[in-house]
Amino acid sequence: MLSQLLLLAVMTAPHSGPITDGKGLVRAMHDRYAAKWYKTLTFTQTTTHYDADGTAHDETWYEALQVPGKLRIDFDPVAKGNGYQFTGDVLNIFEDGKLKSSHPFVHPLLLLGFDVYLLPPDESINKLTKLGYDLSIIREDTWQGRPVYVVGAKAGDLQSPQFWIDKQELYFVRSIGPAGQDKTKTSETQFNKYQKAGGGWVAAEVVFLVDGKRSGLEEYYDIKANPKLDEKLFEKDHWTDVHLH
Repeated sequence: MLSQLLLLAVMTAPHSGPITDGKGLVRAMHDRYAAKWYKTLTFTQTTTHYDADGTAHDETWYEALQVPGKLRIDFDPVAKGNGYQFTGDVLNIFEDGKLKSSHPFVHPLLLLGFDVYLLPPDESINKLTKLGYDLSIIREDTWQGRPVYVVGAKAGDLQSPQFWIDKQELYFVRSIGPAGQDKTKTSETQFNKYQKAGGGWVAAEVVFLVDGKRSGLEEYYDIKANPKLDEKLFEKDHWTDVHLH
């Protein structure tokens, strides 16, 4: 009996070895939080889009998250029935209460910011590899005054797809890569202003930049960890049946 208990302890112990590549980092992130990360999250979001001349346009979005892999976004006013639904690596887009389009989509920010803590590590590793991150490359750097791991690019390389993870808390803080199909431009996303949420974390500010110029901003408030959610929120056939607001 004692030997079985010792074996179980070894099998379930958090990752504590040296982190030598992106795969090891993903496993360490999962092992640190898998037993305590929140399963659901809701928040209201002010979304700001910037025109080329810097003019800002604000919208209000209502979001519900079920980790791993499910995210619903309702645009204000909710009664119009416009929004996004991410579930099972599929993006459903709704307009006027009807499904406009549906196509496969692995949301990299959903994966790196939330799902990585609850998905089996091998599944996260497989998805990140398919997204173009070279998990064999890892280095240490500093971001906003804090030590970080950088996966996917060597020092000075701001072109290759890469993600940055806070070394102490093991949460996602930055990603860099080509801006969509235009390989001449560089896209950057920052997860800022982290705060505790349940047994995990949430970045209350997300900044989007293209070639260093701000293109978007998301600010979260009314954040609630582990609320009870209706499963129909994440089913496309029930888009208009249930809402957060």
